[in-house]
Amino acid sequence: MRETVKVGFHQELGGIEVINASFGRKNFKKHYHQTYTISVIGSGGQRFFRSGAEHFAPENSIIFVNADDIHTGQAANGVGWTYKAIYPTPEQFGQLASDIGWQGQFAPYFADAVVYDPTMANALRRLFFILENESQQLLREQEINLVLSQLMIRHGSHKKEAIEFQRLEFDKLLKAREFLRGNVEENVTLKQLADYVGLSQFHLARQFQQKYGLSPHAYFIQFKVAQAQNLLKRGVSVLNVSNQLGFFDQSHLHRHFKRVIGLTPGQYAKAVNG
Repeated sequence: MRETVKVGFHQELGGIEVINASFGRKNFKKHYHQTYTISVIGSGGQRFFRSGAEHFAPENSIIFVNADDIHTGQAANGVGWTYKAIYPTPEQFGQLASDIGWQGQFAPYFADAVVYDPTMANALRRLFFILENESQQLLREQEINLVLSQLMIRHGSHKKEAIEFQRLEFDKLLKAREFLRGNVEENVTLKQLADYVGLSQFHLARQFQQKYGLSPHAYFIQFKVAQAQNLLKRGVSVLNVSNQLGFFDQSHLHRHFKRVIGLTPGQYAKAVNG
């Protein structure tokens, strides 16, 4: 297998590293990281040492290596393996844990070195895709907060019962919705929205989904598409619609508009204006 490593560094959570890699006969000797390592295996399989034992991670499984855990890594079948990994710091997990309701800046311990959790494996893949391809800060922050929080809840050593699930904050959720509606031309961030209404990022995203049936980012995009329809009906050009509503370019508008309406903006404009 051809050996490639692509490293990305993203500004969310104060800076976080991701890797997209494929290795053939690579054999990582015993080492440790000051960060957590959370990997999803794409193809092949990985064999590694962690926490005093040998482990095998097949395709579609998730590997957890805690910060400062001594570990190794090599192909399980002599052919190679591919994986994508994210490297959160204990401080980043501690902040997310505090947002959830765990006390004392608790950083989780992942007891299981390998888990098979298709839901979270797909969530990680989606997160990696978003970090690589999407420039909208609200979506990026929303996904990274939710995915890392869910990994803690589902697989961290702290019990789910310790999480303080807040009651719906209707006034704050309405305030968040109106903020999104009033800032369609901006690249709104989840932190900006959460600070504005006085909720943690985790609780805002969770409660917004529960109240409105859409994540903050999905709601924001759908509202922008509705505004685009109104502008196109009034004869505004696709280029000007894209600029007025804060889309990065016409292709960005095109993609989201067609996903919601089933037509491109140009096709819609032609249909409504004759």
